[in-house]
Amino acid sequence: MAYHSPQTEQCCPEFDIAPWDRKTHVWQDKPFIKESIPVFFHIPWPPMIGRLVSRMWEKSKKADAAPEMTGVLVLSTDPSPWRSEWFMSVTKEVPDAENVKLSGTFITRVFDGPYNAVPKWIKEMDKYLGRRGQESRKILFLLYFLSKVCEAAWA
Repeated sequence: MAYHSPQTEQCCPEFDIAPWDRKTHVWQDKPFIKESIPVFFHIPWPPMIGRLVSRMWEKSKKADAAPEMTGVLVLSTDPSPWRSEWFMSVTKEVPDAENVKLSGTFITRVFDGPYNAVPKWIKEMDKYLGRRGQESRKILFLLYFLSKVCEAAWA
């Protein structure tokens, strides 16, 4: 992934919470590529995530399937304490990648903070869904990444 200074070229668009906080999204066969990484009690090794996301991004660019930067979705879920699955949105199938399509109704909230706050956010999301008379079947986290250069600029 190429990183540029936000002053010269915006590599990491500023995250807009409006389309994501307290919203409902209905997807039918939304295309993604999927990869997995090992985790230790749900805790990933940070350099592994960066390599994974970069590899997925390069595959999508090579296949001319990368969405515009403002449309990139990176989702993750941990089916076990030992494995994390990662999904990156694409515009079409990507050769040499595990292509998946996600369908369903996705209710979203935006949380910001340290990794150790995730259990609190899960409880908060469950309460939010309960007030709506709903419950979660599967939790997917939307992750918003900033390069180190952009992170410093947007801080």
